[in-house]
Amino acid sequence: MDKQTILTGITTTGTPHLGNYAGAIKQAIISSKKDDHDSFLFLADYHSLIKNKNPEEIKQSCLEVAATWIALGLDIKKTIFYRQSDIPEILELNWILSTFTAKGLMNRAHAYKSAVSENEGKSDSDKGITMGLYSYPILMAADILMFKASHVPVGQDQVQHLEMTRDIAQRFNHKHGDIFVIPEAMLEKNASILPGLDGRKMSKSYNNFIPLFSSSDQLRRHVMKIKTDSLEPGAPKPTDCNLFEIFKAFASDDQSADFKKKLEEGISWGDAKEELFLLLDSHLSEPRQEYEKLIQDPVNLNQELLLGAKRARELSVPFMSEIRSSLGIGKLD
Repeated sequence: MDKQTILTGITTTGTPHLGNYAGAIKQAIISSKKDDHDSFLFLADYHSLIKNKNPEEIKQSCLEVAATWIALGLDIKKTIFYRQSDIPEILELNWILSTFTAKGLMNRAHAYKSAVSENEGKSDSDKGITMGLYSYPILMAADILMFKASHVPVGQDQVQHLEMTRDIAQRFNHKHGDIFVIPEAMLEKNASILPGLDGRKMSKSYNNFIPLFSSSDQLRRHVMKIKTDSLEPGAPKPTDCNLFEIFKAFASDDQSADFKKKLEEGISWGDAKEELFLLLDSHLSEPRQEYEKLIQDPVNLNQELLLGAKRARELSVPFMSEIRSSLGIGKLD
């Protein structure tokens, strides 16, 4: 069986939370351990500049995200794990791809159209919109095409960007030959979209998230804040509730079936929250300890990322040379 090259990027904005684990981290780590997968995983720190210009927050987020993935079981000897900003070839490719990208294609990007719609009624429909936001899909394309990714795990909201990557690569290949691998989207069917404390999607934007590695006491306090209805103890509880959605993301099938039965039999919300807390705490206890060790040693974490970048550049440097040659840029002999 041919190996698949899987590439995943994580934007370094804020502290990783339970929703990040259920939506991306869990499946990516499982994928990285498969023998028929070559995995690339990177910290998208240049992407983060679109939303965050605070240098200390970006640096801290890089530290927390790197520590989170390793603590949760990412094998950094098998996976090429690197910082986007440590691979200069990505930004060079970003510029090259921009010369092959139609402006009309970028005009149709969901993120850009959403930002424009927020300016409806204003004299400038592009007010507050940076070129970083506008051309984000091109940098994403450079991330993917640089390492010849054959498959890219994406949520439904990122499918359009992956289609744009395919479009850009095909335009280039049509002009210069089969340089780029045309990637396929891997829809994360097994990923979960977790509700936050208020029932909306768990998100840093809504400030309704539960941090992955808060202390045991803090974790309990967060769980106890999860919104529920006013049904009394003894009354059957709905099994489409926020608690059960979070529970299922961390539980085995047997544990989920048992919890569902208790809800149907009328467990009190307080006891249900306690069960959820105990499940989460037991699941995260060992990774939490490993995370705390890693977070206290940023020098070592940085070294691991630089080693990952060295491995990545063993691929990106010669490939960039091939791309330049195809364009007639570089040597004159």
